[in-house]
Order: sequence, then structure tokens, then C-alpha cells
Amino acid sequence: MSRIGNNPITVPEGVTVEVKENVVTVKGKLGELSQEFSGIAIKVEDGSVQLERPSDSKEIKAKHGLYRALVSNMVDGVSKGWTKELELVGVGYRASNQGQKLDLALGFSHNIVMNIAPEVKIETISEKGKNPIVKLTSHDKQLVGQVAAKIRGFRKPEPYKGKGIKFVGEQLRRKAGKSA
Repeated sequence: MSRIGNNPITVPEGVTVEVKENVVTVKGKLGELSQEFSGIAIKVEDGSVQLERPSDSKEIKAKHGLYRALVSNMVDGVSKGWTKELELVGVGYRASNQGQKLDLALGFSHNIVMNIAPEVKIETISEKGKNPIVKLTSHDKQLVGQVAAKIRGFRKPEPYKGKGIKFVGEQLRRKAGKSA
């Protein structure tokens, strides 16, 4: 019994879920997402989506929970959207954006300029006395996570001083420096 896979997904007002052959399409006020699937039966009935598996093979069991989570994330994304916030910790670390171009100053000899996908809305917040914050928002959870991971990969937080790019609210494991 898959606890995740058996939970029905409630579809909020203004969101439509369509299943054609082996593609699920979810439309809402923030956009449209589609996902291919195989081996799982998806039923859309009066305001909820139910996923059922035809057999109990190991591969089908694994896909059951996966596809349920993917469809649930799509429904949440087109209705509410997803947001990731990154904090730049370090002296002289700055972030700015012009449209979909993100400009990062991370202590290298040059600035890093990154083009962000048009589906992702980007916002940089710089207040005096606080660390700069890069805010990413989109209806696609996978895309937001991928862009955030790419930005974080430019300068991962190091364990001694905590400098680098980290997610807002992320707890870092700090190490003690060398003892005399």
C-alpha cells in the first residue's frame, strides 16, 4: 500500500485536469503544465484526481507515488505558484537583475551574468545592513528548483564562515576552525 499514491488530489476552483492517452495536462490561472506517464491509471472525478496501479510490481509501485506527487505539484503550481529564496552571505556579494538577466557579484574577478528562463519571475531584494536576496517564482516547481540549484552552485556555502549562496531558512552545519 502506497500511502502517498493512494491519497486523492483535490482540484481547486479554476483548475482543470485532462488526461489524454499517456499525458496529463493541468491548466490554471498561472499557466499550463503537462507530464507524460506510463503504467498508472489516472482518473479525474468531480473535483479530485485518483491514481491507481494495475499491478504490484516493484517498478509500478515506485511510479505510483512519483506520479501522484508530480500531479499534485502541478495542481499546486498552476493555482498558487512556487517560490524559492536564495540569500547571498559574504562581504561584497551583490545581486541585481534587468528583466530576465541576473547579475551576481560573488567575489570572483568578474560578475556572473545568467539568463533566466522566461517562465521564472526573478526579483532581487537589497537592503542596507542585510544580505541580498534573490527571489524566484514560477508555476513549475521543477524549473524553479533547477534554476535555484544552478545559482547556488556558483558559490555553495562553506562550513567555516558560512559564506556563499544559501536558501533562506537553510541550516548550515558549521565546523570549528583550527585550535591553537
